[in-house]
Amino acid sequence: MAAPTTQGQIVSGGGGDPSPTPRARGTMGLTREWYNLNTVGLPQKVINTIQSARASSTRSLYDCKWRVFEEWCLQEGHISFQCPVGVILSFLQDLIDKHRAFSTIKVYLAAIAACHVGFEGKTASQHPLVCRFMKGARRLLPVSRSLVPLWDLAVVLNGLRMTPFEPLEEADMKHLSLKTVLLLALASAKWVSDIHALSVHSSCTQFSPGQTRVLLKPNSAFTPKVVDSCTPIDIEAFPPQLVSSGEQQQDLLCPVRALHTYMDRSKELRLNDQLFVSWANPHKGKPVTKERLSHWIVEAIALAEFASTFGSAGSLDSGPGYILGFVQGCFHPRHLCSGELVLAAHFCPLLQARRLRSKRGPSSAGHLVESGLYLLNSG
Repeated sequence: MAAPTTQGQIVSGGGGDPSPTPRARGTMGLTREWYNLNTVGLPQKVINTIQSARASSTRSLYDCKWRVFEEWCLQEGHISFQCPVGVILSFLQDLIDKHRAFSTIKVYLAAIAACHVGFEGKTASQHPLVCRFMKGARRLLPVSRSLVPLWDLAVVLNGLRMTPFEPLEEADMKHLSLKTVLLLALASAKWVSDIHALSVHSSCTQFSPGQTRVLLKPNSAFTPKVVDSCTPIDIEAFPPQLVSSGEQQQDLLCPVRALHTYMDRSKELRLNDQLFVSWANPHKGKPVTKERLSHWIVEAIALAEFASTFGSAGSLDSGPGYILGFVQGCFHPRHLCSGELVLAAHFCPLLQARRLRSKRGPSSAGHLVESGLYLLNSG
């Protein structure tokens, strides 16, 4: 915020850059802004209130950027807080020439606008030429956003076969729940709201003899986000795999196996027919929200990524923050924390191709995870 003053009020006589008084070096930061406001004659408490409009982290960031601009102006022979608009534009252009991101340039401009005296009662960022310059910069520096999460499905599936997710019978309820919801999400390609509406009631969840397949239906009170999109989830069990000893064992990534185990072990704690319930106090046994279900999927992906990379994620149960920090940069929780699950087919081009080739109707949903197995086994 620029002080509503004229240049003559800030600088007298020779036009030098007077140093801020010791009082200006307070804890509020942005010394130049403080000095501009103080020159207007505002009381110290009023200045503190005005500067408190920004978070302390923002003030520190602006102060750092302003110092860079001050140094640049010193080298070019300009007075930073009183320089003409052309100097500000030249500095911003210098940032563009150095291939700085548009978001970075915006932060620099915000810092300059906070400390510069402004032009005719308006901040530097409100000057018509600056506004036009920033529009041009936005076109020259387009913001690229990845529409697909950058985590590797094959790596995640490999991690789900390791500790702390396996052996499934020995896994705690947390990791059993995380694995089950992730496999179900991948196998069904449903929205989180659709998965949230699933129920353990006998009319909604039906296993075939031998757990060779499962049919899941939402509870009757559920209203789907997209009309006619709420079709039953029909998943076939994966065929047994041969192990090194020559014996057959259940596939560790079979969603039917995980779901049957989860329902059996959650009987003792569940207080509701909703499929997924909380494992933690004080909400143990109560149905989880759609948002919490989304967080489960995020944490399952992060844990599996870590387990696949380092061999185990069992030592990281102190909290998901460390795990999510591990995948920061290659996966962002926003992809799944909006309350709706991006279609699993979007996670990997091979999955999409295999799903489009499938003509088997609802029962082909399991081929999404089978495609992941194909990726894993052929990698």
